Amino acid sequence: MYPVPDQTGRTIVVTGANSGTGREAAKRLAVAGARVILAVRNPDKGADALREILAAEPDARAEVRILDLADLASVAAFADGLARDLTHLDTLVNNAGVMTTPQRLQTADGHELQWGTNFLGPFALTAHLLPLLLAAPVPRVATMSSGMANRGRIDFDDLDWKRRRYSTIAAYAASKLADLHLARHLARMSDERGWGLRSTAAHPGFTRTNLQTAGASIGRDRPRWTPLSGGVPFLPSMLPEEGAGSILLAAADPAATQGGYYGPTGRMGLVGDPGPARLNARMRDDATAARLWTVAERITGTAAPAR
Repeated sequence: MYPVPDQTGRTIVVTGANSGTGREAAKRLAVAGARVILAVRNPDKGADALREILAAEPDARAEVRILDLADLASVAAFADGLARDLTHLDTLVNNAGVMTTPQRLQTADGHELQWGTNFLGPFALTAHLLPLLLAAPVPRVATMSSGMANRGRIDFDDLDWKRRRYSTIAAYAASKLADLHLARHLARMSDERGWGLRSTAAHPGFTRTNLQTAGASIGRDRPRWTPLSGGVPFLPSMLPEEGAGSILLAAADPAATQGGYYGPTGRMGLVGDPGPARLNARMRDDATAARLWTVAERITGTAAPAR
């Protein structure tokens, strides 16, 4: 497993910290000495994750706060609460997400659910928290993308999938490509404006978590089987303990580079130790990333600091 460097003295927010890679990342960051804020939608699951952290490290500094990335009002309220209680925030880990919903569903604000939860929510959260982050000595933002971003396309004429025939897989891929654009454009803005903030991205390869079934099971009484449920026989896969390595490297490793993208380096890029991941041409499209940032500011009613 990836060895997390000492995080003593750092305050870190991890979204989606109640399960999967987010839960594992929150636990290991807390064990490494960080004060960790578990940002979760379900308080009971958050409390369970907190108990696991305290079992692993009784002296851990960790707390649960409620955040629903599919509701921009919840995002703003969460950020306002942190601004009241913290003088600065050292690291934001944008980890939470939803995958392959059974049909086109909407957020509280009327956006396609995967686009809203995976991109617009984290974008708004990052924008709201930038003042707190820039007050930190060495701020960092790490954003979880996906290997599916390789298949993503950004259609500025139909970001919410209202005109096209809905494809849950294509919608997910687009949202994760947008996350990568978020991370890389934030890195460029930081360099251009002299913020000193390091922005990175990661993908977990094929990590077996409830992400593969939770989205597909929305609106159902029991989990829905999908081709990814429990792994695929002909594809290598990992448990969250291994799969969290990429986002932990992106969030905590001193060697992680500005705008860097990290993922498993083993077979097919699905398993193995974390390291630099390949960027295809669409991922390196700086013009699309800049346009997307401007559009997302307008949609979410946010704006990055000028300095």
